[in-house]
Amino acid sequence: MASVRVRLAPLLYSYTGGQKWIDLEAGTVREALASLDRRFPGIAFRVVDEQESVRPHINIFLGEQSVRDLDTPVAEGSEIYIVGALSGG
Repeated sequence: MASVRVRLAPLLYSYTGGQKWIDLEAGTVREALASLDRRFPGIAFRVVDEQESVRPHINIFLGEQSVRDLDTPVAEGSEIYIVGALSGG
């Protein structure tokens, strides 16, 4: 397990009591989301759907790399950013 930091988009602050940064232990992005959900129940469902896929309106970045595969490994000191996707026309 690696120590990682998760940064959340403002749309998820209501689940964390306004916390923007969460430090936790995880080996993959999936484990980071599971750990986050244990601390803040219900938050993972806003990020991942029933088929274990990242919701279309959510983007996850590991550092600067966009991640859709939840089994992507994380390294010690990694930063995961969970943000709302931008759209428009």
